[in-house]
Amino acid sequence: MIDLKAAREYMHANDVDGWLMYDFRGNNPVMWQVLGGAQATSRRNFVWIPARDEAICLIHVIDRLLFQGAAFPKREYLTWQEMHAALQDMLVGCKRVAMEYSPNGALPMAAFVDAGTIELIRSFGVDVTASADLFQVAAARWSAKSVDLHRKACVEVLATKDAAFEYIRERLGRDDLTEYEVQQFIRSEFDRRGLITDHGPIVGVNQHSGDPHYEPGPDNHSPIRPGDWILIDLWAKHADPEGVYCDVTFTGYAGSAAPAKCREIFNLVAGARDRAIEILQSAWKEGTVLQGWQVDDAARKHIADAGYSKFFRHRTGHSMGPAPSPHALGANIDNLETHDTRRLIPGVGFSIEPGVYLPEFGVRSEVDVYIDEIDGPTVTTEIQREPILVG
Repeated sequence: MIDLKAAREYMHANDVDGWLMYDFRGNNPVMWQVLGGAQATSRRNFVWIPARDEAICLIHVIDRLLFQGAAFPKREYLTWQEMHAALQDMLVGCKRVAMEYSPNGALPMAAFVDAGTIELIRSFGVDVTASADLFQVAAARWSAKSVDLHRKACVEVLATKDAAFEYIRERLGRDDLTEYEVQQFIRSEFDRRGLITDHGPIVGVNQHSGDPHYEPGPDNHSPIRPGDWILIDLWAKHADPEGVYCDVTFTGYAGSAAPAKCREIFNLVAGARDRAIEILQSAWKEGTVLQGWQVDDAARKHIADAGYSKFFRHRTGHSMGPAPSPHALGANIDNLETHDTRRLIPGVGFSIEPGVYLPEFGVRSEVDVYIDEIDGPTVTTEIQREPILVG
């Protein structure tokens, strides 16, 4: 849902006359997060939130029933001419509006409006600017309920992680112990604990742990044997719409002592994780608001300085919040895939998960961070300090 007061404060401070959200066939998740629940629309629909006047939904008559629950008044149209006229009427006096658009495609995860619709709005003499930072202050912040549900999910997910490594310990040496078997054990634990997940989890040994998005399946998995390096990435949440995922990654070794190379890479990755947390907490104490790319740079430099930059093949972290998947719509910790300039403000959350992926094995260490209004950047999950030994 949206914090209208925060949205209007942002618009006043940044010379934005309003926020125009556009959706066609359910393609704009930003609009549906603001309205509070996606619908299977079939026509073009808009939500207009002016900086000063009352918000309104401009909807096609065919889709009217899908907007019954929307909190804003509705204005209907039938023909494209009526739509154009209604838009022009709503935008009278506006010089600059925010839409889900990103100049030069810099932030594709915040851009859901097609070029033609941008051209249409500009044809009315209105400039279009990006809504990414507006969304951050108005709709990316967690509610108190979301914070509570996230923390409860963390307790259950971390207990499931412990149970999964214990499951491996108890069955190690059996010929039928596989990545897929452990994955299915984790799914059964989620079910037992009343958690849901969109897919996964990842259970990868040896070279599979060196593939950031490897996922075992019934016909695609490897056995887990003594001497194997093991990576488990698991995520789940409560089914409540305001629930926020707990998303963590832990690594371990099927033996009594991890090999020196595994320990070296683990310590390097853990150091990058800790450097990202440190820069966040230091900035908070200094009263500085960081952007996503700056935290990514801090973690990435730690790994690059050790000579492993080419083996860190993804962004440092992703936005988290009330969403169907662990990846929400706010700022990512990223200066690799995108240059994410969105501000990491109080009330938002994200993962920190640097990794080094070698051909023979990989290490990722993932924690979740919430920027508390009082305490600042707070790690909400367990921080792994040593590889887990299951031999």
